[in-house]
Amino acid sequence: MKADVSQQKVVKTLYPRLHDEIYVFCQVSDTLLTEVLAESLCFFREGEGMSVILPQRSAQHFDMAASAPFRQITLQVPAGVNTVKLIPIIVHELTEAGIDINVVSALKFDHIFVPEDSAEFALKILRGVRSRFQYV
Repeated sequence: MKADVSQQKVVKTLYPRLHDEIYVFCQVSDTLLTEVLAESLCFFREGEGMSVILPQRSAQHFDMAASAPFRQITLQVPAGVNTVKLIPIIVHELTEAGIDINVVSALKFDHIFVPEDSAEFALKILRGVRSRFQYV
């Protein structure tokens, strides 16, 4: 993917950080919601019910059906840098490498969730993307 000048500036500031925790995506019933909420990293109400991202161990503790395991990579950039132009590059690069991702945008940073078995490779790709743009 060819990046424009403003995208290049954003990519140069990227510091991806891989978290140790293993997460899963689950649907949670209203009856279990209060208990699960405190351990949830993120939740979203969809038409089909409440979806949560929570540590795999928590899903196992509550005996919840869960997705495959994921690892979180935080896309750290300096304060004030608009990451809207960063996400398309990240999605393109990881998709080209055959890595599925889920993107979550929060107040301070954007976060991507990648399959646990692809996490180290995804981090390597993100660092490589940043390196490619350092001298452009």
